[in-house]
Amino acid sequence: MHLKSNLKKKYQRVFEGIAKQGDATLLNNIYTDLYITQGGSEQVNTEHEVRQIEVTSRRHESQEIQVECTHLFKPGKDKKIKTVLTKGVAGIGKSVSVQKFVLDWAEGKENQDISFIFPLPFREMNLQDKEKQSLMDLITQFFPETKGLNLAKRNMYKVLFILDGLDEFRLPLNFKDNETLCDVLSPASLDVLLTNLIKGNLLPSALIWITTRPAAASKIPPYCIDQVTEIRGFNDTQKEEYFRKRFTDENQFKEIIDHIIKSKSLFIMCHIPVFCWISATVLQNILEMKTNNNLKNNQSNDASKTLQESNTEDTPKTLTQMYTHFLRFQIQQSRRKYDGEYTPDVSWDKDAILSLGKLAFQQLERNNVIFYESDLEACGIDVYKASVYSGMCTQIFKEETGIILGTMYCFVHLSIQEFIAALYAHLFLDIHKKSVFVHESTEQDSKKETLTDLLKTVVDKALESDNGHLDLFLRFLLGLSLQSNRLLLQGLLTQQDENDQSKKEIVQYIKQKFEANLSPERSINLFYCLNELNDQTLVKEIQTHLSKGSLSSAELSPAQWSAMAFVLLTSKEEQEEFELQKFKKSDECLIRLSAVIKNSKIALLNDCDLTDRSCSALATVLASDTSLKELNMNNNNLQDPGVKLLCTGLENLKCELEILRLSDCGITEEGYKALASALRSNPSHLIELDLTGNDPGQSGVKELSDLLQDPNCKLKTLRFLGTAADKACQDVNRVLGENLLLLRELNLSELGLSGLNKLAAVLQDKHCKLNKLILNNSDITEEDCCILTSALNSNPSNLTELNLSGTKLRNSGMKIFSTLFKNEKCSLQKLMFNCISITEEGCAALASAFNSNPSNLIELDLSENKLGNSGVTEISTLLANSQCTLQILRLSDCSITEEGYKALASALRSNPSHLIELDLKGNDPGQSGVKQITDLLQDPNCHLKTLRFLGPAADEACQYVIKVQGENPLLLKELNLSLHELGDTRVNQIAALLQDKHCKLNTLILCGCCITEKQCFILTSTLKSNPSHLRELDLSGNKIENKGVKHLCDLLIDFHCKMERLRLRGCDMTDEGCSALTSALKSNPSHLRELDLSENKLGDSGFENISNLLKNPECKLEILALCKCSIKEKQCVFLTSALKSNPSHLRELDLSGNVLKHTRVNKFYDILKESRFKLERLRLRYCAIKAEDCSALTSALKSKSSHLRELALSGNELGQLGATNLCDILMNPQCKLEKLELVTLYCTAVTV
Repeated sequence: MHLKSNLKKKYQRVFEGIAKQGDATLLNNIYTDLYITQGGSEQVNTEHEVRQIEVTSRRHESQEIQVECTHLFKPGKDKKIKTVLTKGVAGIGKSVSVQKFVLDWAEGKENQDISFIFPLPFREMNLQDKEKQSLMDLITQFFPETKGLNLAKRNMYKVLFILDGLDEFRLPLNFKDNETLCDVLSPASLDVLLTNLIKGNLLPSALIWITTRPAAASKIPPYCIDQVTEIRGFNDTQKEEYFRKRFTDENQFKEIIDHIIKSKSLFIMCHIPVFCWISATVLQNILEMKTNNNLKNNQSNDASKTLQESNTEDTPKTLTQMYTHFLRFQIQQSRRKYDGEYTPDVSWDKDAILSLGKLAFQQLERNNVIFYESDLEACGIDVYKASVYSGMCTQIFKEETGIILGTMYCFVHLSIQEFIAALYAHLFLDIHKKSVFVHESTEQDSKKETLTDLLKTVVDKALESDNGHLDLFLRFLLGLSLQSNRLLLQGLLTQQDENDQSKKEIVQYIKQKFEANLSPERSINLFYCLNELNDQTLVKEIQTHLSKGSLSSAELSPAQWSAMAFVLLTSKEEQEEFELQKFKKSDECLIRLSAVIKNSKIALLNDCDLTDRSCSALATVLASDTSLKELNMNNNNLQDPGVKLLCTGLENLKCELEILRLSDCGITEEGYKALASALRSNPSHLIELDLTGNDPGQSGVKELSDLLQDPNCKLKTLRFLGTAADKACQDVNRVLGENLLLLRELNLSELGLSGLNKLAAVLQDKHCKLNKLILNNSDITEEDCCILTSALNSNPSNLTELNLSGTKLRNSGMKIFSTLFKNEKCSLQKLMFNCISITEEGCAALASAFNSNPSNLIELDLSENKLGNSGVTEISTLLANSQCTLQILRLSDCSITEEGYKALASALRSNPSHLIELDLKGNDPGQSGVKQITDLLQDPNCHLKTLRFLGPAADEACQYVIKVQGENPLLLKELNLSLHELGDTRVNQIAALLQDKHCKLNTLILCGCCITEKQCFILTSTLKSNPSHLRELDLSGNKIENKGVKHLCDLLIDFHCKMERLRLRGCDMTDEGCSALTSALKSNPSHLRELDLSENKLGDSGFENISNLLKNPECKLEILALCKCSIKEKQCVFLTSALKSNPSHLRELDLSGNVLKHTRVNKFYDILKESRFKLERLRLRYCAIKAEDCSALTSALKSKSSHLRELALSGNELGQLGATNLCDILMNPQCKLEKLELVTLYCTAVTV
């Protein structure tokens, strides 16, 4: 590919300092990586570019993200990178970076996915005419080998345009008003072409890389840029790398780099690659001169002397000296080139220097760095002679030929232009005795001006400048005022006598300026100015402050801070301990003094408001050959980004740090992982690590604790907790055999007070990540509550479940805990407060707290507390809160009645969408409570899935009844399970149901259910515990026998028993059981109204006991059934006698199925005639009554006193006569009989 081949030839060599003259060097041999960072301010930086470098030298290693030049277009997290803007001051290496990028592509090393790269330098695109051309024409003009290339086919080629040197472009780039252009073949002005290319209208898929000095960056609208990068030049390591590549001789390299490092102002300027080249050129020439002189004079003894030791007066230590030497050597080189000989004295062409100086000065005032023929002519420079200047001073002034515009001119670097301008100012003063700032038209032409006047004028002008564009000019101007520097320019500048007074005057004038409210930039520049004047008084003042211990941040100006850094860095005393608080608590101060930290053994940086900015500087320190063994960063908000930066130093094998303190630094899990990773990479030195007061997340503690198992790890002390918490942690470890900090659930039931105190110390530490804490049945007092809540309030974000069931929390404790529940950071989701002796008061405190912070709680257990209806009403206010997301609520055995149930139902109707489980076991819902709640299940908005009124056994019974009868027994008043064989399990379940207060059955019918004596005991025991509702019990047809009856009697004698109807037909009861039964009924006879003992063998004693019961005046029995009881005459006598003595209550008597002979029954008929006997229904079916017995019966029925309304005689042998007599009686007006049952025929009374 011809394009790659041609670009490789063009870019493989570099001409340091110039573009075309001088010795070329292979770029790959001399190239040193530059420090490039992602991001940067979109605002224009108004500082002098050298000042920007000085600031960068202190901060570029501690900020932002480093970007490799070859990866500029690597896609970001959120978007593709299409257009990149790279900023950098003059000489920082922008164009060399472009050259290296293109060369790597052309050589097939990098970015081979790019089809074509088109480097288009702005300076070569400056148009003289408003000539129109298409984008393809422009490309072909620069790269003829691409003729015929069709870029119009979208996405066929991946193309990169590199637009280098935006600051040198003189066209406006009118992004706002320029026409839109989309066709690469359509002609337009260069301004229109470039704005449409950058905006993406032309070749939308093309990549664009723009380089510029910072001041011109604002020419490109931010919306056109995907990524901004900044070239920060060389960092300290890269400076050394540059000089090492430049000087292959190791001794020569060491001598030069040592000199540069010791001269701090020079070392800072070496961030600029061009200045490295200048310094290398000057110092190499000095070394060569020294070597030549030594050989010539045979001074072998001096050959080993360093730059610092030999010819100290000639070795440059300041910027002025360096640039003066540079100028001298370039003039000497030109003389050697053109005259063929070398002389130590320089033959100056003063006129040429004056013309060149005038150009430099005037263009400096206008902030121009590129000049054209008109600019040269205005300064009296013949265009032809310009080429001579360029040839004579090949490394100072250069000419270039643009493809379109033609010839243009510039100084190799802005600093050289400023030096030549300062030299011109001195020359102008020497010749004209006036300042270059005094224009010819002014009246001051006749007034002679001194050098001091000029210097004061320039000091004032530099301080007035907003952008500091005269700062370096001033430093050069001051430096050239020293006689020692003027000697180097002998023959060019007038040599003056040493005038200490003049120097003192300008030094004092500068120091007075510090008293004004100067910006830090201006103040620091004045310090450098004093350095150029070799004045050390300010440094000595700082040293005095240090020696007296009177230093404070409020007393120091920015210039003094610069002096402070200089003093500490040049101090010959070894720094044992560095304490940042003695200076200034800030990132900036630490970064300025990081080199001092490097030379110290202990760095105390705690409580200094440091952030992650400081960490990168410290990482550099740790990764270097440093004396640092102990680093204290406690109580600084470093956070994870800061720790990660610090870890880049810790993981370096050069790092020999032994103690690192990072307590309360805002570090989380991510930071802990970074620390663990770093210490795995370099485990052999750190012996103590303090991380107390940080938040390690879910796995941070484990990440670091696992390191202790590494045999290579020398870590002996790993501190996460304070003293008290650490002791508690050890205690738990000893008891449970586990590290408390690694646990998520802790069960310390039965904990004592001392244990709680220790536990609280752990809980309040963020290293504790317990999710579940169980302290049930612990002896916790009110004081303990305060301790526990205080701890949890200080670290509330992890605990999600708290179990204090069975403790003596009480209302006072609940009020204390409510302060935790109100905490917005509280993450508690499950609270187990079962049986903690709280009442309505405690409930109100809890509800109020969660009403203010309801969003996390999903499960609440308040069972077995006497909340009552008032307490439940408080809870209901929480449930009704629309922000409440409670899913499970347990209120079993909380003394809730119907009123409380209604409150709950109302709350759930207003906020039905969250609660899925409600437990109300062991409460008394009254008549409608259950229905109030169960009706909610019909609401389509209600998500309630589990509504629990009953215990497991009772619930099983409930489900059984629903299955059998299709109805919920909790809503029934009568339950009939007759003829279902229940068995032990089912009887136990039904018993549990009957025992629950939610069960409101009045009638229980269990006929023919095969209930045994044992099961009867279970049922009656259950009914004893909840006897107040049952009014009717029917156990007929079950063989409970006497023992079963006796169990039943235990229920009947209960004072709370309100049984009204009891049916025990066919239960295999004998006189023994009957005796027990009647005895029980006599002790509590006032409620029973119906008793059915039919089909039992009661015997004489049984009937006698029944008779005694009936005789009891408190007996209110109204219905008595004794069918098929084998009643004998004696038994009938007992019964008749009893009814005579207490005849007023019985209303119905059923003696069916008993053989009642004539003699037995006639006496009974006589009772019917008594008005006191209120019997209304009499059943004598199948009693063997014959026709002859009817006369006594009809006589009784005719009696006015008889109350009988219904008579059943079916199944008897009455015959026709007996039946007729009985039917006739119905016609008797005295007879009150309304129904008469004879076989299947019912006779009704007829009103006559």
